[in-house]
Amino acid sequence: MARTREFDTEAAVSRAMELFWARGYEATSVRDLTQHLGIGQGSLYAAFGDKDGLYRAALEHYRTTLAAAALRDLAEGADARSAVRALLVERIRIAVGQDGRGCLAVNAACERLPEDPSIRRIVRDMQDASRDALAEVLRVAAERGEIAARHDPDTLAAFLVTFLNGLLVSSKITPNRRDLEPLVEVALGALG
Repeated sequence: MARTREFDTEAAVSRAMELFWARGYEATSVRDLTQHLGIGQGSLYAAFGDKDGLYRAALEHYRTTLAAAALRDLAEGADARSAVRALLVERIRIAVGQDGRGCLAVNAACERLPEDPSIRRIVRDMQDASRDALAEVLRVAAERGEIAARHDPDTLAAFLVTFLNGLLVSSKITPNRRDLEPLVEVALGALG
């Protein structure tokens, strides 16, 4: 008779996400994961296949929780400039936390690419969702006259995602909001 899984896989993925985010993929061993999650190695393998499977699950969890919440907040912003500013400042706040852990998705891109095509797909999906959400906010803002229409909304959104990626890498080097937040105002200058 098969044994039932004796742990909450969703909670385990959330805890694994935090550990991978703090340490990175390579520096996190299976032993670290089993100790942090309070499960046996056999349970980890039965639930997730291997460390890679748990890492992909952690990235998906990040996408559906933190990244999705950021996009919801963007869509609910009062005006485009304030919404984009709030998005960027909040991402800085999260990234500089815990001595500059950065962004799990950007960390994954820096650590696992180009060797891991499955991670590339997950990160690209997150990037595309961010770009698309920003482009829609910018398109509506341009139609309302809130921002200059001198740039294509898709190109401007791609610029903001690229800027944010660089900002998130910088947050690992200089985990200080006072140093990074003024850069947001420079990027907002592109909105016209």
